[in-house]
Amino acid sequence: MDSASLLAGLDPVANGLVVLCLVAVTGLLLGRARLGTVSLGIGGVLFAGIFWGHMGLRVDPEVAHFLREFGLILFVYTIGIQVGPGFFAALKRSGLALNGMAAGLVVLSAIVAAAIHVGFGAPLPVTLGLLAGATTNTPSLGAATQMLGTVGAGPEVLAVPGLGYAVAYPFGIAGILLTMVLVRAVLRVKVDQEQAAFDTARAAEHQALDTINVEITNPNLENVPLGELPGVEAMHVIVSRMMRDGAVQVAHPETPVRVGDVLLLVGPPRQLRDMVRILGRRAEADLKALPSQVKWERLVVTNDRVLGHAIGSLDLLHRHDVVISRINRAGVELTPSPGLRLQFGDICTVIGQPDNIAAAAGVLGNRAQALQQAQILPIFLGIALGVLLGSIPIAFPGMPAPVKLGLAGGPLIAAIVLARIGHIGPFVWFMPPSANHALREIGIVLFLGIVGLKAGESFVALLTEGDGLKWLAWGALITIVPLLIVGFAARLVLKMNYLTLCGLLAGGMTDPPALAFANALRPSEAPSLAYATVYPLVMFLRILVPQILVLIFWL
Repeated sequence: MDSASLLAGLDPVANGLVVLCLVAVTGLLLGRARLGTVSLGIGGVLFAGIFWGHMGLRVDPEVAHFLREFGLILFVYTIGIQVGPGFFAALKRSGLALNGMAAGLVVLSAIVAAAIHVGFGAPLPVTLGLLAGATTNTPSLGAATQMLGTVGAGPEVLAVPGLGYAVAYPFGIAGILLTMVLVRAVLRVKVDQEQAAFDTARAAEHQALDTINVEITNPNLENVPLGELPGVEAMHVIVSRMMRDGAVQVAHPETPVRVGDVLLLVGPPRQLRDMVRILGRRAEADLKALPSQVKWERLVVTNDRVLGHAIGSLDLLHRHDVVISRINRAGVELTPSPGLRLQFGDICTVIGQPDNIAAAAGVLGNRAQALQQAQILPIFLGIALGVLLGSIPIAFPGMPAPVKLGLAGGPLIAAIVLARIGHIGPFVWFMPPSANHALREIGIVLFLGIVGLKAGESFVALLTEGDGLKWLAWGALITIVPLLIVGFAARLVLKMNYLTLCGLLAGGMTDPPALAFANALRPSEAPSLAYATVYPLVMFLRILVPQILVLIFWL
């Protein structure tokens, strides 16, 4: 009895899991193989699926459909959770340029497809299927099939786009990876330098806080309360400690200053230099180094009761005689202004005497182990909200049918919004990086494995019989021409960071495997931020374009 017959005798669910595990193991091993510095990475799972599908391994259609869609949901949801906190800042900073290039990618794909239909005589249903597969966009295939049905195409015609999709899809994924590799090789991009440049740019936007010791020499400030010193509030500067008559103490806003007092200020470097000019001169003494009862400690916010509360409302200074001098949120240092609202995982630098710091720790939570624990309930709640969001039909004037975000767009957008909000009541949308990575990898393996198995059923036959090779060539053109044009233009003209460019190309093709490949290049948020920035617009355009092509060339 061969392996296919043995597996066929299993329960459909057991059969599906065994086959998928076989595909995953062989695909991940294939992805580790390197040709020079290039490897398939997670894309190896797709090609392993094609191989085993061609060898006759099958998964029950209903089981396969669930595994594929659930894998896709897991992948896009974890991406949204990762990029959510920085997404809107990225959208303001570079959203216009990224979305412009992504829209150009969609338009170029449509132009190449239309040229193949008109210039090479490719039937329109085939062209629409090739366009969907070459751009790895399943909703585009659905929109094309639906539109053909709307204009009166028969069942035999409606089956054709799916065949074109199956032929073009594998190179649709491989073409994106090939473009990333070509841009890197031709332009001699050094990925380490690109990662460093991205990190430097992010740091410049969120300038790290610094400290400075200032001696009060301005006689006009005699007896002015600390909280009313000119520039302190306007320049977002925190007075964390003061020294008077050789004794270091916690700074209280109501304490009047005297000439000769030394203040330890925390804030952006430029503002600190301006404060020196206002208050007096730099002091030789370093209040942090002087022996005193005033210490500092980093406390992590894990207490559900303070999430969403403004720092000023906690009034830690008067209740526990401690000052929060800075807050680190996802690697970005923030000035702890009274209106700043705390989020789960914020790291607060607290100044005060040891007993008072311990009391403040009780208020904030300070359970470091909580940062390593995945919040399971919010994960399922967030996925459910995303699926519901993706199922809402959105009507646009002039379109024959409403558009849905689908099981990819809905969870992605829901995760971005929820991660940006941080928490709602007791539900905290924080996921430890290790848990996020594990769920993401499981999701993309499920998705790619099933897609590869399905394509493998007819892939070789389509290539060897009839016009299969011609279809493959046409699909390759639709994939590679727009990618190369946009890839080199973004790099050479816009000087776009290479990691951001990879995310743009992956998002412009709505291709999770390409994003997984880009993320594997270096541990950077750049690809995921770019992907999430362009994804909503691209998904809408990918659904709209095939319907426009039907209206132009069919009617």
